[in-house]
Amino acid sequence: MTFSSDWLLDRIRLKRRLRIWQGIGILALCGVVLALAARFDMLSHGDHIARLWVDGIISDDVERDDLIGELARDDRVKAVIVRINSPGGTVVGGEALYKNLRALAAKKPVVAVMGEVAASAAYMTALASDHIVAREGTLTGSIGVLMQSANVKELMGKLGIKPVMIKSSPLKATPNPMEDLTPEAEKVTQDVIMDMYQMFLGMVVERRSLAIDKARILADGRIFTGRQAKTVGLIDEIGSEATAIRWLVEQKKLAKDLEIFDALYGEETFWQETQSRIFGSFFDKTLIPEGLRLDGLVSVWHP
Repeated sequence: MTFSSDWLLDRIRLKRRLRIWQGIGILALCGVVLALAARFDMLSHGDHIARLWVDGIISDDVERDDLIGELARDDRVKAVIVRINSPGGTVVGGEALYKNLRALAAKKPVVAVMGEVAASAAYMTALASDHIVAREGTLTGSIGVLMQSANVKELMGKLGIKPVMIKSSPLKATPNPMEDLTPEAEKVTQDVIMDMYQMFLGMVVERRSLAIDKARILADGRIFTGRQAKTVGLIDEIGSEATAIRWLVEQKKLAKDLEIFDALYGEETFWQETQSRIFGSFFDKTLIPEGLRLDGLVSVWHP
């Protein structure tokens, strides 16, 4: 039986391709294992404190919610430090964080450490913890909800543009920048805002053990420094992450020598860093866009 030289060359090329793809597969498998090890702390092989970062604009995030659930189920996670540096975000994003962190706190201690800003939905997030720590200069509070719109009807008239809207009912798509806000539409919108405000206010009353009248005074949308927030009872302590760790040791009887590991999710994951360094041109790096569009009701502080 004889074989042509072309056939032999094709066989050699095929074997080379198979070896290359086998190598890529092995690298990919190693990357996945390393990523899971970093996320679920498989490399530590022991008890530890998890650090969960909440920064930037807060929005609804399935990955983050899943990670919080994983932290609750992992018996090696003895406590969670929530590092917050955010002006807030959507009401739903803050609500999801609050409820998931409360479920987590039912199983293990949770302490919040505020950075430069922890306002609006970010303060809602902090309320879910057992203990809140902030710097003296931290900006926090801004307890409230808003919906923003504009009226460009007059401007459009000057430009010779006449909007045409066909709606099933007068209150559909209100407020609308292309039409005047009617008293009925304003009332309906205000009712929606106040309904979510009452939810936020209820969290403050319950978690900070404040009388409703005092809570309403504090929840008028104003911001507070960390020092002011401590004075009025919106936070527990002035300090840093070291302060939070001391509280966990003294009040929750955690071991002093527990290591702290970041619980990673979203755009800055260990997997993405690893694939960019190891795989090079084999894989494209995918990032969540930094610019986030805020749809729906928002609870955010901005000067």
